[in-house]
Amino acid sequence: MKITFKLFATLTDYLPPERKYNAIDMEVGPDITLGELIARFNMPPKLVHLVLVNGVFVDPAQRNSRRLAEGDVVAIWPPVAGG
Repeated sequence: MKITFKLFATLTDYLPPERKYNAIDMEVGPDITLGELIARFNMPPKLVHLVLVNGVFVDPAQRNSRRLAEGDVVAIWPPVAGG
């Protein structure tokens, strides 16, 4: 099935070089979980802060069990700092 995977700020470095800006469209297996998708990109867990699927926040406790569906858009931000 096809999904869109978006990374923001410093996380964009974890996307493959052929990406368009900060997102890639990709094919994944029908039973993939959000946690499995995140693991594929080898991002340090402490950098995976805000995670949305189709604009809806996914609590860290639910990420390993949250299954993805055809057409889902996954967006991930690192922790934000500044002033």
